[in-house]
Amino acid sequence: MCGIAGFWNPEPAPAKRLQAQARAMGAAITHRGPDAHGEFVDAASGLALAHTRLSILDLSPAGAQPMASASGRYQLVFNGEIYNHTDIREMLAAQGHAPAWRGHSDTETLLAAIDAWGLQRALQASVGMFALALWDSESHRLQLARDRIGEKPLYWGWQGKTLLFGSELKALRAHPAFVGELDHGAVALMTRYRYLPAPHCIYAGLNKLPAAYVLSIDAAQASTRTPQIAPYWRAWDFVGSRSNPDMSDDEAVAELDRVLSSAIAQQRVADVPLGALLSGGVDSSAVVALMQQQASQPVRTFTIGFEEPEFNEAEHAKAVARHLGTQHTELYVTADHARELIPNLPQWFDEPQGDYSSIPTYLVAQLARQQVTVALSGDGGDELFCGYQKYFDAMQRVAVHGRIPAPLRKLGGGMLGLVPHARAQRAAAVLQAAGLPEIFDLITAPSRAPVIGHAWARSIPQAPQSAADVEGWTRMMLADLHQYLPDQVLAKVDRASMAVSLETRAPMLDHRVVEFALGQPNHRKLRDGTSKWLLRQVLYRHVPAALIERPKQGFTVPIDQWLRASLRTWAEDLLTPDALAKSGCFDVPAIRKTWARFLAGDNHPAQWLWNVLMVQQWLASLPAAGSTGKR
Repeated sequence: MCGIAGFWNPEPAPAKRLQAQARAMGAAITHRGPDAHGEFVDAASGLALAHTRLSILDLSPAGAQPMASASGRYQLVFNGEIYNHTDIREMLAAQGHAPAWRGHSDTETLLAAIDAWGLQRALQASVGMFALALWDSESHRLQLARDRIGEKPLYWGWQGKTLLFGSELKALRAHPAFVGELDHGAVALMTRYRYLPAPHCIYAGLNKLPAAYVLSIDAAQASTRTPQIAPYWRAWDFVGSRSNPDMSDDEAVAELDRVLSSAIAQQRVADVPLGALLSGGVDSSAVVALMQQQASQPVRTFTIGFEEPEFNEAEHAKAVARHLGTQHTELYVTADHARELIPNLPQWFDEPQGDYSSIPTYLVAQLARQQVTVALSGDGGDELFCGYQKYFDAMQRVAVHGRIPAPLRKLGGGMLGLVPHARAQRAAAVLQAAGLPEIFDLITAPSRAPVIGHAWARSIPQAPQSAADVEGWTRMMLADLHQYLPDQVLAKVDRASMAVSLETRAPMLDHRVVEFALGQPNHRKLRDGTSKWLLRQVLYRHVPAALIERPKQGFTVPIDQWLRASLRTWAEDLLTPDALAKSGCFDVPAIRKTWARFLAGDNHPAQWLWNVLMVQQWLASLPAAGSTGKR
């Protein structure tokens, strides 16, 4: 795992100046790659690339970046892992393309594939997680790309005449062209969704590259700020595509076991110590069970627990670990941990985000990093196998909605479109507090503008027309796969783990597992009121159902209790009338009224208040105005 950064202002510039600026950008994200750093500059073109390295494969200098292709045409900075890179080397050799290999890094393999096939085909042949920047010195074209599901982040955008890009906003802030004007519309989106959906960014003029997209730009396009942005993979294309009507349940279970086991086998490859994050739930337990089946030694597993029984899954994780025979380590989280960590959240995330499970996520990553450099996780199971309670709740409401005659539904949608923005936001907040923000979008979508507001983003292809025929649960799972998973869950895991230089890998997000799951009918995901039916059958080959069957708790924290007790002083300081007025982002009387209601015992606004607190904390953490720009 690594950090990448760079910039392009298509005018000649002194090489030393470009290198110094690139080095500063890389130094800002050293935590992503503390083992080494490197820069590449094309002074005649005004381009520079920076890389910070966390050595996982090929620890020798042969794996150093930026890396040049064997032909000398391409320069690459790459963050991530290509799990099937040895297979790609065999494919290249069979076609007579393999160069004289300098080492055994996956970066070198990817460059050879790009040399032989071009970037598009090389990405389609790759199994992995990544963000990359590729400079073509022959065509003077820069290309940025991100993995299919969005495990690795990539920001980009113009500040003045300069195109900036990097793994984290810290890198962009380190460049002298960075302006950093606050996007107030993005603040509104964050308080509604708990995170900023791609392509939005907290700063005006900057964007997140969506998962599975390639951005290409040459010098002429750079002068007009008109890059080409296109997908190389779409989850929609696989919905139902593998639903073999003749496949039995037993065959489906066996196939899922095979593809998931294959993904885990490839993701276990590393030249450094490896372990797994274990919550004791279905997803992480399935991953650890298959890991342990393949391992010759006990897998090292790590769990976070809570003193509050209703939030604590550590005992369940310990029972699973004991059954599987793993080498298990656990840590119990207290409000004191949270109070110590909260001021650091803006530093890790660069943008305000409202997922308070980032606190235990950071702590379990920190715990794991004491023993391993790579850890596998169970991320993705809920989105692929219908694991969230909100899917059931939403579809019950949609079923009621569906019984309303179409003309009345249309009229209702139009009337909701006339609701003042503030009231619409309150409606969204209520539904979000209930875990159902998608319902607001579902009901009001015909009469409201798209959430994606950037001009370039409006040209991004959306779901095909045939998607309207897809079952409601599938539509919601796909929406989460495209938005909630990469922009909240995976962003949280990436920043928390990278803050301690831990590489996390998610076998369920291997695109072959994703494609298989998308092709399965919903009765294999939800059956007789049981979610993740198909994944459970794989798990129960290795772990007794009695150790797993219990109500889903989720990886969360007792935030309402903490905010009324040990975190109350911190929250009060950020929610004073003066502090709220200074930020200029919120309706001060409304926030104060909501806070008073919460302190009186109403838990419903807890998540929304946490979102506000995260914005306030992020704003308070910014360097002095002038170095970060306008608010």
